[in-house]
Amino acid sequence: MRWIWIDRFLEFNSGKSARALKNLSLAEDHFADHFPGYPVMPAALLLEGLAQTGGILVGEVNQFREKVVLAKIPRATFQREVLAGEQVIYETEILHLRQEGAAVGGKVVVAGQLVGEAEIFFAHLDRNRSQQLFGEHNFVFTEEMRSLLSRLTRSAVGEVGA
Repeated sequence: MRWIWIDRFLEFNSGKSARALKNLSLAEDHFADHFPGYPVMPAALLLEGLAQTGGILVGEVNQFREKVVLAKIPRATFQREVLAGEQVIYETEILHLRQEGAAVGGKVVVAGQLVGEAEIFFAHLDRNRSQQLFGEHNFVFTEEMRSLLSRLTRSAVGEVGA
């Protein structure tokens, strides 16, 4: 099962920055066990949402031709817990973009308050090696992941035409 931790993009500045939104519903499976009676969003899943936002930003630079994978998170801090019912905004900015990968700075914001920050490194998989191991199919940027970005484009066009 593949989990998507972004509901939609709010802003997308190609090659520069992106803002995405995630509404946390008590109906999500992970809240049943984390923790019963006190539903807290696991920090690892907040980092995953931030990584998905940054990864799409990095992948879009090359029109998703490269397989972009999370390489490491050298720094991540959280100031408070995030609870069911809250709305999370993921803010990412490309710090460095190179042929072999990228570094992204990210923030997790709830109700206008900074609740977490991270630096995330992404790697572009070597084309020859990744084709041998995984074939031509881009397992990182599935249609589901790409559709998040296309919804932003369609809504922006709709707003202009309205």
